[in-house]
Amino acid sequence: MVGIVFMAAGVVLVALGYSRARGPWARYQELKAQDQNVARYEAWRGGTRNDGQTGASVAMAVLRRQAQSGAAIAVAGLVVAIVGFALR
Repeated sequence: MVGIVFMAAGVVLVALGYSRARGPWARYQELKAQDQNVARYEAWRGGTRNDGQTGASVAMAVLRRQAQSGAAIAVAGLVVAIVGFALR
């Protein structure tokens, strides 16, 4: 009985972590692609790119942290589900 509860809790945590990580990760990838496009354009133009911190780089860092925390929740859920399977 305890194993089934652990497995169910693990599945819920995996689903929660996935849903929390999916949105920020997708937006992070969009911002990263846009930043790479700007870098290619500025290299083509021959200008130098300011390597300082921009609003987009701050947003990418925040989104990356949000996606990592969601992934950590999903991994913890996976571990709980495996423990539940072992207890069963």
